[in-house]
Amino acid sequence: MKEFVQKENYDIADLLEIVALLRSPQGCPWDREQTHRTIRRNFLEEAYEAVEAIDKNDKALLLEELGDVLFQVLFHTQIEAEQGTFDFAGVCDTVCKKMILRHPHVFADGIASNSGEVLKAWDAIKQVEKNQKSRADALRSVPTVLPALIRADKLQGKAAKSGFYKTGPEEALADLKDEILELEEAVSQNENVSNEIGGVLFAAANLARHLDVDPEEALNRTSSRFISRFTFVEESAGSRGVTLDRLDSEALESLWQEAKNNEY
Repeated sequence: MKEFVQKENYDIADLLEIVALLRSPQGCPWDREQTHRTIRRNFLEEAYEAVEAIDKNDKALLLEELGDVLFQVLFHTQIEAEQGTFDFAGVCDTVCKKMILRHPHVFADGIASNSGEVLKAWDAIKQVEKNQKSRADALRSVPTVLPALIRADKLQGKAAKSGFYKTGPEEALADLKDEILELEEAVSQNENVSNEIGGVLFAAANLARHLDVDPEEALNRTSSRFISRFTFVEESAGSRGVTLDRLDSEALESLWQEAKNNEY
């Protein structure tokens, strides 16, 4: 391999060369040892960090994190290129053909006057591409590695397109209440608790879908509020010269309510 030339600015060709060099015998021992499986989690983490940059509206951070995601794409591609399976040109060719095929209203004589029509055509084309014979096939195509609430939301959305879940938010709320009652019974009998908790979460995701609420984002916002309120409670206890474990349940509840009232 030729010697890498450092410069002021780099492009995609340079990044491809860097990845190949890292994986080469003259490269990095750690990078050479990696497989798709060993860096699988890295890919997920980099994608989540890019999403966090979007949520923070931090353009500088997004620039960095998108680079990390791209590096992961090229790294996985390099592993396959070394085995002669496919290379980066193949990856680009595949996604270009997919985008062209799935946008007939742009690249062919298809017609789509609004986003709803675009999504309907996208689903129909994808079903043919993936050789999905039924809606159940479409459900099975949803990746199991998605965060659980996102997966539930996607499953319910796909099922709704086939006429399932025709009811509205009122019925979805009633279903959630029924699931909670079943959970209460399971807890009292100490049986099937895990299944019933799953039922409650699935029903909650369905209600969120009916109300046009992203369940994953809603839960993340609640988790962030919990951190803020917990911080308030801990700092308030500290100002009194005590730690949280020294407060009784009544004092903790009082501080928690104060945190809520202060909109933490």
